[in-house]
Amino acid sequence: MAKVIFLPHETLCPEGMVVDAAEGDNLLDVALDAGIEIEHACDKSCACTTCHVIIREGFDSLNESSEAEDDMLDKAWGLEVDSRLSCQCQIGNEDLVVEIPKYSLNHAREEH
Repeated sequence: MAKVIFLPHETLCPEGMVVDAAEGDNLLDVALDAGIEIEHACDKSCACTTCHVIIREGFDSLNESSEAEDDMLDKAWGLEVDSRLSCQCQIGNEDLVVEIPKYSLNHAREEH
């Protein structure tokens, strides 16, 4: 079982959080199950960038990104070399350190 360490985020998890995850679990589902409400406007279909995260440690233990994910990531706010869409990440057998960016691009968000 891997540990997923979510770094503090001002609104989503101000104290940060550590949760256990099994190999093969979806990273976004792990966050949502822990009460970390990462946006996911496309309902996990790899059609937006609202669930963009930066993997600070453990990046190589995740499944490889698809071409579709890479294309979407090009549109993400604050893109870094270790960026992923959390809806597309399958957790491996190593611990992860995850940073949720301060902003996301959600043109369909209804809460303004």
